[in-house]
Amino acid sequence: WDGSPLIIDDYLFEGGENSNIHIVKLNRGYDAKGKVTVDPELVFHAPGWDAELTAIHGSNVSIENSVAISGNTLWFANSGGLVQGWDITGLKDGVTPERIFRWWSGDDVDASLVIDDEGFIYVAAEYEKSRQRSLDVGQLIKLDPTKPDDPVVWSFFDHGTSIAGIWATPAIYKDVVVTSTDGGRVVGLDRATGEIRWEKRLPGPVWSSQVVVDDVLIQGDCAGVLHAYDLSDTTIDPPELWSVNIGGCIESTPAVWDGVIYVGTRGGRFHAIADVPVTSEQ
Repeated sequence: WDGSPLIIDDYLFEGGENSNIHIVKLNRGYDAKGKVTVDPELVFHAPGWDAELTAIHGSNVSIENSVAISGNTLWFANSGGLVQGWDITGLKDGVTPERIFRWWSGDDVDASLVIDDEGFIYVAAEYEKSRQRSLDVGQLIKLDPTKPDDPVVWSFFDHGTSIAGIWATPAIYKDVVVTSTDGGRVVGLDRATGEIRWEKRLPGPVWSSQVVVDDVLIQGDCAGVLHAYDLSDTTIDPPELWSVNIGGCIESTPAVWDGVIYVGTRGGRFHAIADVPVTSEQ
């Protein structure tokens, strides 16, 4: 398992390294002593690949991103670049999920699919195979799932060198999409048009996914520096508010809870970072 599972009601959804999508009925409850009980039951699993994909990409088709659900559709992609949506409308009534959307990016998709409030899908793809398909469709693609035959709304391109493509999961904030690349680009894109509004350069690879909390973009780089940028005005290049050098390439995505930022690094350390008022006693 590379991606995080998603639990809705009593069902767990998860993609596997074997490229199978799994749905587990957890059957959670309590016993007579008030202890939690669980009796997991695999109610559905299916290949995340098809013959058309393996004919092009071979057997390396694992599901490495976390699944996403929008409405009654389960979304995920695999390392073969296949983006798919599965209808889970009748799951609770015993109806077998059915694939209703299929689109190929041309390269490995490790980043989780991002879905906005209008139902559009944002796909961040790597650039390793140097396929013509990757050159044609780009490395960050906005898809309209209501148009399965021609879903591409816009594309952002990051290729041309051996250090290119996107590993991190983009962030949507107001009217912008923020993404980072293997080569160290951090880019703010107009959500409607895909046009670049601003761009920063950090020591790459920038694999740490973007996190926005209270108008602040938190971004780690591979020099071990955690940055915070003011994203309150999405029309300008966000100024840096602060940075902290914690050492070790930051590949993990920071988690923010109750005013504290938690993040791990390749240096083997786990950090908790927060504003701590300095008093006369300290």
